[in-house]
Formats: sequence, structure tokens, C-alpha cells
Amino acid sequence: LVENDKIDKAIAELKKYKDSSNTDFFEAKILLISESIKKKDYSLALDYLNTLKVIEDNDNFKKITYETLKNYINLFLYKKIDNTKNEYGKFSEINYAFQKCYLDINSSNSYFLNLINSDDGRDYSRYLYFYLNNIVRNKDFFSAKQIASTINVLNSTLLISQSKKFIENKNYNDLITPFSCKNPEDLLSEFFFLISNLYNAQNKIKASNFYLKVSMYLNKKFYFNLSLLAENYYVTENFNKSKKVLREFKGKGSFYNWYRIKKIAQIISIEENEKQSLKYIKRELKLFDNPNYKILFDVANIYKNFEKYDEAINYYNLVLKKIELGTDTHADVLYRRGSSFERMKIYDSADNDLIKSLEISPGDPYVLNYLAYSWLERKYKIDVAMNMLLDAYNYTENNPYIIDSLGWAYFLIGDYDKAEKYINQAMQLRPNDPVIMNHYADILWKIDRKLEANYFWKGVLKIGEFKDIDEDELKRKLIFGLDNL
Repeated sequence: LVENDKIDKAIAELKKYKDSSNTDFFEAKILLISESIKKKDYSLALDYLNTLKVIEDNDNFKKITYETLKNYINLFLYKKIDNTKNEYGKFSEINYAFQKCYLDINSSNSYFLNLINSDDGRDYSRYLYFYLNNIVRNKDFFSAKQIASTINVLNSTLLISQSKKFIENKNYNDLITPFSCKNPEDLLSEFFFLISNLYNAQNKIKASNFYLKVSMYLNKKFYFNLSLLAENYYVTENFNKSKKVLREFKGKGSFYNWYRIKKIAQIISIEENEKQSLKYIKRELKLFDNPNYKILFDVANIYKNFEKYDEAINYYNLVLKKIELGTDTHADVLYRRGSSFERMKIYDSADNDLIKSLEISPGDPYVLNYLAYSWLERKYKIDVAMNMLLDAYNYTENNPYIIDSLGWAYFLIGDYDKAEKYINQAMQLRPNDPVIMNHYADILWKIDRKLEANYFWKGVLKIGEFKDIDEDELKRKLIFGLDNL
């Protein structure tokens, strides 16, 4: 029933058979607690919560759910924060920030900022939305505009990109209506969304969907979270349900509307073909009067992924007209346009873009690798390319493609022992990559390990991916080896 969005009916059934042992399970209590919160009957919610304690389960996420729900329900009942130790790390910090916000404690904003600026390697940018939501509610539009101006939509999440758009267009109600930290239902909705994400990260999609549905039951206004549901259905190949969820985004903000179009296009490419996918994108793109550069950038990347490089270049040109020059974004667009030129064998334009990209962002290992590998393939400036690859290798750790490129450079200058060392390392990291496997086979042939070379060439043929490999040449290698090509 929950999976089919019939939570009210599921709750009614649980109440109907409340004395049955069949209703004494964790998820049943979660539904009953959620209904009690919606009815503002926090004492009843606490009663239901106390029954969770007797349900034995080794699921750590359930323990987190129980402890955090207890903190929230006590907060709603007694207007006090439980000052117990920070048992669950950042998860506890997140909920502590929301609880401070609920009590209207001024320091709550500093807690959101601490999360946003956390340096533990995880992405906490989501909490920028709640920070902006809070300051806009307090009519501090100037600070909101200043912060929005620093957001780069090319490397921001959907939620943050859309928040920037709301603020730029002064659509402040669209920003604050979906969520209020003074509303218990909204707070628990966000909490259950976090739990859904935890299960998603463990690839427990069914559990993720359950908590996501409960989250939406508590706060239907926060439609942004539906993107996770659409992704969950997509990864489990339930494309009809994914499309149904995606249609909810139509007219709900340009970034989420564009996300809808992109995701449906992906599904069309799987269910039909790339041609129909691109046709759909072209049709839907006409709905945007003045597409944001993020949308144009995505379209360019889609064409590039479909190997429509001339169209990709046209869209990268449009992006370059809309962005600030000399920035990391500028360097990234040049890199992508340059690699499109390279694919079309327009090498002067490719080199020009890639070199300009490096002038803006010196030492970018991926641009260094791409340009150097292109030169190696053309047997152009091999010594310079080698130095570039050594720099790229030193800037990164365990990147199989950069390691492969360095190994291939040693192959081209005839240092087969070093070539084998590096490409063997790349093979350990990406054992089924056909390009790396093909390179490794070539090296093995040169160091007189011909049986192994044939084994790996056959492996490449079996994989059957020839985007970056000459299939006819591969078949000749299997017959004649490298010496008679």
C-alpha cells in the first residue's frame, strides 16, 4: 500500500488489526508515529515510539531512526533539545541544527554553515537550501542575493541550482513555502529523507522508497525530494514509475523541469533509441525561452555522449557566450569543446581549446591527460606529452586512465618494461576496460609474452566495445600479431 501511495489506507489497516502480531513490526510503527505527528498528537507518537524499543533488530539504521525520533518527539512535547552526546557524527549535527531552528535559536544558522563548510569529503551543500530558507524568512534578502551570486550551477545540485534561480527571480515564496523548520511535519519529513538516503547508499532501494514515501506523506510541498524516488525507480529499471514521478516536475522550476526532460530522454534512449531520445530533447527544449547556461551545457554533453560532436560544439559555443571568462567553468567548457574537436580530428581547434583550458586552470590532470594522449596517438610532441602525463600522474592517485596513458607513452618510446609496469597497474584498477586491455596486450606481445597477448586481445573482442578501438585492426592482431600489421 505504501509503495502505491496509499499510506492512509495502510494506516487504517494497521489500526483495524492493532492487536494482531502481524502489525507489530518496525515500519508499521513508523507509519503510526507519522500519522500521530500529522495530527499533532505527540504523546501518542511517543507511545508508539516506546513500542519500537522491544523490536529487536540488528539494523543500525533502525537504531538511528529510533533514537532520533525520540529526540524530535521530546522536542515537540517539551520544547527542549536532548543534550546527549553526538553519537552519530554529522547525522546528529544535522538534526541538532534543525532542532535549534525549531526553537528559533539564533545559532542554528551557524550550525547550517558549519555543515556546508565541512571538510570531511562529503557533500553537505543541501543544507545551503535550509540556510537560505531561514534568512529569507527573516527578510534578509540582501544576504540571500549575495550567497546566490556565488553559486555555480554547473557544479551544484538540483536543489541549490533551483534555489539560486528562485532568489535571482525574487520568487521568495517558491523558496520558503516547501519547508519551515517551525513545522514538526516538515522536520520529520526531512529526517525520513535522510534515512531514505542512507538506505539508498547501501543499495537497499525498497527500504529507501519506503522512507521516501513517508517523507512525502508528511510534507508533500517538498517536491524536490521526488528526484530521489525517480532515480530509485530508474536504477531498478521500473521506467514507467520513474516517468510518472518525473512528470510531477513539469512547471515546477526550470532546473527541475529540465531534470525531468533529461531523465525521460535517458529512458527513451534505453527503451527506444538515441535518435528518439535526441528528438524528445529538441522538442522539449523549445519550451525554454532563454535556457540557462547549465541547461545548454547539459545539452552539449548529451550530444557529445551520443557522438554528435558538431552539435555538441554548437551548444558549447552558446555556453561560452553566457559564462564569465577566465573561470574554472570557462576552462571546463573549453576542455569539453576541445575534446569534441579532437574526436572530429579537427586537431588545431582541439589543441587550441585544450591549451587555453590549461592556461586558465594549470595542472588540471584530466586536461593534461587528454591533450597528451591525443598527441601520443598522433605521434606528435611525444617528449612534451610524456612530461604532461608525468605531471598528471603526480597530481592524481590511482586514476586508471591517466596511468594507462603514461604506460602507453612509454610503449611509444620503446620502454616496454616501464610500459608494462604502469598498464599492469591500470589493469588492476580497471580489469575490464577494453582500451586498457588492448594496450596491455600490445605490450605483452612486445615483451615476448605472446600467448598472454592473444588472451587479452580475445578478451577485448569478447567485450565488443569498439568506440575507441579499431575492430578490424584488432582482428588482424589475433591473426598476425603486431609484427606484421
